[in-house]
Amino acid sequence: MLTYAPVSEAGGVGKTTTAATLAASHARAGHDVLAIDMDTQNGSLTYFFGPDYDRGDPNVDNLVRHLVGRPQGEFQDLTIEVEEGIDLIPSHNMLEDLHEFLLNEKNQAENFGESYSMYHQLHRVLSEANVRDKYDVVIVDSAGKAGPILYNALVAVRNVVIPFEATAKGQESIEGLDDLVEGLEESIDIDVGVLAVLPIGYKDTRDQNEILQDLRGSGFPVPVVIGERGSLMEGCWKQQCSPYRYVEEHRSRKRDYETETLEQFDELARHLEEEAGLEMPEVTA
Repeated sequence: MLTYAPVSEAGGVGKTTTAATLAASHARAGHDVLAIDMDTQNGSLTYFFGPDYDRGDPNVDNLVRHLVGRPQGEFQDLTIEVEEGIDLIPSHNMLEDLHEFLLNEKNQAENFGESYSMYHQLHRVLSEANVRDKYDVVIVDSAGKAGPILYNALVAVRNVVIPFEATAKGQESIEGLDDLVEGLEESIDIDVGVLAVLPIGYKDTRDQNEILQDLRGSGFPVPVVIGERGSLMEGCWKQQCSPYRYVEEHRSRKRDYETETLEQFDELARHLEEEAGLEMPEVTA
């Protein structure tokens, strides 16, 4: 099973479009994908895929209720199929208060002399739901900043893919994430692996080349480098679909550089699957 979270300390569109595009690539290769949206921003994976869902409805069952042990239904009923092979657990406004909810649960448990880890609740929920038996890939699109949402995501998936803008700010963000991962490993005793760093918006300038060389020299895996594709990604957000569907259904003519970009995402997805030992599904005649 392949599990990971696209993580970018700076947040932004790159994290979510990376999650959506890789989810679509895994699914198109025949894998069953569960995408979990734990981003509190409105421009999240839920908006990207555009299912008919009210994230502000206080009465609807949602992931937060399951995380704090107060579900209103079965875990599988949280999912919405957004594209063939991709089930999405949408975000909900209750995520904004997750820290308070988890802290209350921790205090109650300690009052009864029980141990309680605020950061292992997503892992618990996924284990109890036997997600491993149904899905080949789990992708968690989490909050960009440190806190219980990100920590729950990392404890559950144990791996990250880091979308990276080849700028001085992006380079600083990589260093910050490296420190964050090390601190998390020390504080809750888990190992978090960096499966890949994904440079995006690359324009092949001298400064970007130097930053990219430094990145590769630091030992991070960099399987592919994605060029500037603002038009493609903005179109996906507008049409609320993956880049694959956008090119197939909403482009009047094929653009070679966009086809190349999708091939690069496929290459990255195959790299991630190989790292996890995930075999390609058998094709039946």
